[in-house]
Amino acid sequence: MLVVAVAISVLAVLLVVGAWRNDVTIDSDKGTATAEVLSAGKLRSAVSFITPDGVTHNPALGVLYPTNLIAGQRIEVEYYKADSDVELVRVAGRDATVAIVPAGSVIVVTWLIAGPVLFWLRRKETNNA
Repeated sequence: MLVVAVAISVLAVLLVVGAWRNDVTIDSDKGTATAEVLSAGKLRSAVSFITPDGVTHNPALGVLYPTNLIAGQRIEVEYYKADSDVELVRVAGRDATVAIVPAGSVIVVTWLIAGPVLFWLRRKETNNA
């Protein structure tokens, strides 16, 4: 149980680190555009936008930080210009800080469950010895 709780906690931290890394990458060569939200979901939203060179882009993985978007909505996006496929795109004004609360919540809930279970297992082991 301890290994599972630690693994979940590490994965949650890596999620935030990955989001921060994406932000650093975008900020290193940032382009901006107005995009149309094609479909909106809590975990993934598809967008379409045109870069200054006239090319239309629909990132295969959608846009980063997609919460509270509505299909048909026009939003500002920021993207990593150095990527010719323009796959790294985020909603303008949003960054990795939006991942901290969900990741922190996962860690807290994990340990709220794991703590008592580990305590019970240790107590049971002590009683059997």
